[in-house]
Amino acid sequence: MYEISKVNEIKSSKSYKLLWLILSALVVAVFLLSLTVGKYQVGTFEVCQILFQKIVPFERTWSPLAENMILQVRLPRILAAMVVGAALAVSGAVFQGIFRNPLASPYTLGVSNGAGFGAALAILMFNSSYAIQSFAMLFSLVAVGLTFLLSYKAKNSTITLVLGGIIVGSLFSALISLIKFVADPFEKLPAIVFWLMGSLASLNVDLFKTSLLFFIFFIGIIWLYRWRLNVLSLGDEEAKSFGVDVRRDRIIIIICCSFLTAAAVSISGIIGWVGLVIPHIGRMLVGPDFRKLLPVCILLGSAYLLLIDDLCRTLMTVEIPLGVITAIVGTPLFAYFMLSEKVNW
Repeated sequence: MYEISKVNEIKSSKSYKLLWLILSALVVAVFLLSLTVGKYQVGTFEVCQILFQKIVPFERTWSPLAENMILQVRLPRILAAMVVGAALAVSGAVFQGIFRNPLASPYTLGVSNGAGFGAALAILMFNSSYAIQSFAMLFSLVAVGLTFLLSYKAKNSTITLVLGGIIVGSLFSALISLIKFVADPFEKLPAIVFWLMGSLASLNVDLFKTSLLFFIFFIGIIWLYRWRLNVLSLGDEEAKSFGVDVRRDRIIIIICCSFLTAAAVSISGIIGWVGLVIPHIGRMLVGPDFRKLLPVCILLGSAYLLLIDDLCRTLMTVEIPLGVITAIVGTPLFAYFMLSEKVNW
């Protein structure tokens, strides 16, 4: 029996490595494809030349316009789409695990509505990209703080945290409606509505570079907690029997995911369904083990949101908000998972 178990474990390890290589190749292929997509046509070979000439200098055969288009316009946006997709997918997988709820998402604790209120307030008062991103991140964290405050007396149990998130989310949703009501209908209101639907069209490159530190740091902490996530997803009693400090670890993980989600939303606006659908696809491929699930969610989330962004840029003459396409694609996918009984944590 032991030898059979060992052989199965080796086969599982090999299949996971193969899947990881396939997904990595997919991310690279989508990355290169995205650099060629747009109204200004640039070939794949020319894109590779522009990228690698920074490492290995050789004679330039492309125009300065093509180089600026790739390095200054498309590359930052593509990297932002990949990072946001990865952050939302990781946060969604973690929340579904620790809340033991297949419907949990990165926005469960009211982050999205808090960020939406902050961005709407900044557009109304300042209309500066720095102010919009700063206010969005600040109020998303305020929303999470209020959620924790509401659930404090119940020792931050999963049920009270979810209920607190619903209450706080509803409060900030009402405040967003109030700002829409008083906003200038010709200038401010369209900007607020467009931001709430999610987009990378007005990406601030300098702010994105700063936000990268948040993504790297908090994804790193979540990765260090991967085995504790496996234990926490079994339930509080089982986790305590393994010697895990459930309350402390849950708070640390939720704070990391909240910062991760806040940084993502402050860059791109509210993009739904990524953090809900991608973790379920990841579990279908590798199971619920967070040691395998987290890397797969990072790869899948990056490729998925990048493809969605490509569609938003090319389907029509005007750019479609990201949140619209993710909802159109995500709802039938989630319906399929539900009907085929593949929705779990």
